[in-house]
Amino acid sequence: MDPYWLEWFEVLFRWLHLLVGVAWIGSSLHFVRVDRGLEPDEGDPSVQGRFWAIHGGGVYQFTKFNLAPKDWPTNLHWSKWEAYTTWMTGITLLVLIYYVRADVYLMAAGKPLVTSGQAIAVSLVLIIGGVGIYEALIRSRLAVHTRSFAVLVATLILGLCWLADYFLASRAAFIHVGVVLGSIMVGNVFFGIIPAQKAFVAAVQQGQAPDQAITQLARQRSFFNNYLTLPVLLCMISLHFSTLYQNAWGFLGLFTLMLAGAIARHFFNLRHLNIVQWRYLVVPGLMALIVMLLFRPPEPMEQPSTHLDGNPAAESVERIQVARSEAEIDQLVLTHCGNCHATPPSHPGFSAPPGGLLFENHQDLLAQRARAASAIGSGYMPLGNSTGFQAADRRDLMEFLIGSQ
Repeated sequence: MDPYWLEWFEVLFRWLHLLVGVAWIGSSLHFVRVDRGLEPDEGDPSVQGRFWAIHGGGVYQFTKFNLAPKDWPTNLHWSKWEAYTTWMTGITLLVLIYYVRADVYLMAAGKPLVTSGQAIAVSLVLIIGGVGIYEALIRSRLAVHTRSFAVLVATLILGLCWLADYFLASRAAFIHVGVVLGSIMVGNVFFGIIPAQKAFVAAVQQGQAPDQAITQLARQRSFFNNYLTLPVLLCMISLHFSTLYQNAWGFLGLFTLMLAGAIARHFFNLRHLNIVQWRYLVVPGLMALIVMLLFRPPEPMEQPSTHLDGNPAAESVERIQVARSEAEIDQLVLTHCGNCHATPPSHPGFSAPPGGLLFENHQDLLAQRARAASAIGSGYMPLGNSTGFQAADRRDLMEFLIGSQ
């Protein structure tokens, strides 16, 4: 596919994915808030509880019935298409970005996969296998033991983080963790929540008592989705932060931050019941701080502040220029950066420099010093080390950036 049109499809589907994802998450969090905040109505035995809210200049009342109202509503809204369209647009993006350009985004030097076909196969196995294992567990007797089940699922997610990072390029690995968790969430809707709701409606309309076991399991699936929301959002934004996913222990950092998000979500679930326990915010904050401190890269060697010639840093710049002339630096930049960040890019997967960043010579490198140092020093760029960027060359570029400050 022509890179120009590929990029437009990516823009449109990413926009749509964000739109329907916001609708799904907003609806999910709203219903959790309503359900947890219900106040009993002693005067009406048919009502399980009511929730009062003010919004947009008006007062609203949400009523939850024990079964259903006496007069069945003519227009009953089903919360499902937000979830389905979020998943469909997400999978479309996965294909457009990570499958069509698997050699760029799925594969990386040092990983065991050597062909695009292998990388795509591993991706599919992770997604299908992850959803399959979860469905087997949620349908088993283990699901009734909520805390033990949550610990088991968390352990499986940790294993997923490691497997994805072992086989796939680190950035793709983090996105795939999000894809698997998002697919589990959609599976909760498709395989559990909606069928249970259909059975509930059918039973009530026929004057029969609904199967409470099915109803409770659907509620459990819904509440479990609530805890996965923040971890999935973290995975979605993780591709912007190479400091996290380029670390050798990045998979553990991702899992720790996702766990912190789930714990923080528990604070709000309790708060909806008027229970305020600040430790469920303090602990996630400490977990995030620990990851930040452990993942902090070593400080570069400080340059001498004074020299015999009286010109600070002149000696270090001269040493670097002796090791690599500006012409040699230009060649390194053009070879390892210019394939994507040139006008036009020579890489067939891009029609314009990604992010609008242009790197064709040492002046461009210095003009975007912070961005360049992060990408080069972390090993993130070039993607998948497609140009065979050697460690010595990478070190020389870093020394040039440091010495030219």
